[in-house]
Amino acid sequence: MTLFLRNFLLGTLTLFSGLYADTGIEVSTNEAPKAIGPYSQAVQAGRYLFVSGQLAIDPVSNKLIGTGIEEQTTQVLNNIEAILRAQSLSFKDVVKAEVYLRDMNDFKGMNLIYSERFSDIVKPARQAMQVAKLPLDALVEISCIAYIPN
Repeated sequence: MTLFLRNFLLGTLTLFSGLYADTGIEVSTNEAPKAIGPYSQAVQAGRYLFVSGQLAIDPVSNKLIGTGIEEQTTQVLNNIEAILRAQSLSFKDVVKAEVYLRDMNDFKGMNLIYSERFSDIVKPARQAMQVAKLPLDALVEISCIAYIPN
């Protein structure tokens, strides 16, 4: 094995061990709704926080709230913000978001609220898609990945 290849492999292993150190740390807060299935509100893996899809569930009543897309999007983002806050993070730390809409005609209303909350110069990478159905007949579900800075 050449010295270059050896150093490259050691560097790659070091990089990946740093990315995946402390995998599987569950993150939860009472300020966001409890999971409605066998999953965590969020999981920290290395320097990333993976936030599970959030619905417009009020954390106090544990019930879906809002009948319109703007109201539901606001509550979804409130829930995400509470989970991020539990790790001393904010929307500025989010690097990727996924938006699931029951009806793509709601995109404009969702995007209006979303753009107010993700207002930093650098917006997270994002994809948005229409799905056949969401849990509890919600109008929107959003998940995200946040980077944990030093």
